[in-house]
Amino acid sequence: MTSKTTGPTPQDKLTSQQPSMPKVNKVLAEDISASLKAGFSDFLARPVMSGFFGLFYALFGMLLVWCLVWLGKIWMIIPALIAFPLVAPFACAGLYEMSRRLQTAEPFGWFNILTVMADQRKREMSWMAFVTLFVLWVWFYQFRTVLVIVLQDASFSDLDGFFNTVLFTPEGWTFLAIGTCVGACMAAALFTVTVVAMPLLLDRDIDFVTAMITSIRVVKENPLVMLTWAAIITVTMLLSLVPAFLGLIFTLPILGHTTWHLYQRAVSPAEGRSSVQLG
Repeated sequence: MTSKTTGPTPQDKLTSQQPSMPKVNKVLAEDISASLKAGFSDFLARPVMSGFFGLFYALFGMLLVWCLVWLGKIWMIIPALIAFPLVAPFACAGLYEMSRRLQTAEPFGWFNILTVMADQRKREMSWMAFVTLFVLWVWFYQFRTVLVIVLQDASFSDLDGFFNTVLFTPEGWTFLAIGTCVGACMAAALFTVTVVAMPLLLDRDIDFVTAMITSIRVVKENPLVMLTWAAIITVTMLLSLVPAFLGLIFTLPILGHTTWHLYQRAVSPAEGRSSVQLG
C-alpha cells in the first residue's frame, strides 16, 4: 500500500495568501505633537523638495479659481475652496515617500520621489482617487441643489455680487448654514476613510478596501485625537488659502510629513517588518 502524501488544501492556500488586517493602535494627543515635530524636521531636511509639492498645489488652486471665474461658474468657488483641502492627500504622496526614506536613511533625489508617485497610478491608490472624486461629485451636486432651493431668486453677475448675496443677506446665511452642515458631513466621511489609507497604500501592497477599513478603525479607536487632527488640518489649510494660496507652500509639506509619522503611530508595522524609530 502506498502512503498518501498530505499537503495544504486549496482552501489552506487561499487562506495563507490572504493579507492580514493591519493592527491599529491607540494614539494620544502627544502623538500629534510628536508627529508635528517630526514633520517639521522632515520639511527642514529637504525644504526645496518639500516646498515644491506645496508650490505645485498652490498654483493648482490659483488656476482652479481663475478657470471658474473665466467660465462664469462663480457659484462653484465656495464648494471648490472647501473641497480643495480634501484632495491634498494625493499631493502628499511624494511627501510620504520622502519621510519614509528619511526615517530609514535611504538616499533619494527628485527621480526617486517622482517615480514612486508615477507608479501609484498602477496600484490601489488610483481606486482611492475614484472614491475621493465620487465624494467630491456628490458634494458639488448637493451644493448646487441647496443653492437652487435657497437662493433661487438671486443672480450672480460677478464675484462681488455672489459674495455680497451669500454673506450679507438672510437667504445667504441660511445657504451657508445648510451648506456648511452638508460639507462637514462629506468632509468627515472622506477624512475617516483616507486619513491613514493614503500612506498605508504607499507603504504596503494591500487593496484599497482594506486601507479604507483600517482608516475607519483608526478613527473609531481614537475619535477625539483624530477629530483634533482633522481640525488642525482644516484650519491650517483654510488659513493657507487666504494669502492667494501661497501659505500652502509651507503648510502642505509639513502636514504631509506629519501625516506619515502619525500613520506610523496609529498603525502597527506589518508582520516581518521591524518598526522604525518614530519621530
